[in-house]
Amino acid sequence: MSRHLADHRARSTGARVKHFLRLSRTPRDTWLRARGASGAARLVQFLRIERGRTV
Repeated sequence: MSRHLADHRARSTGARVKHFLRLSRTPRDTWLRARGASGAARLVQFLRIERGRTV
């Protein structure tokens, strides 16, 4: 028994793969941002608080 006519999908053109590859080739500035000096200071403060030091 064959499938109903509505159950047959048209072939994909591969648009999702094309867009994914285009995004993967672009510079990663979208996801990765350079952290300034404040990023290191925030880490130091976070670790200080985590260790239980308040001053």
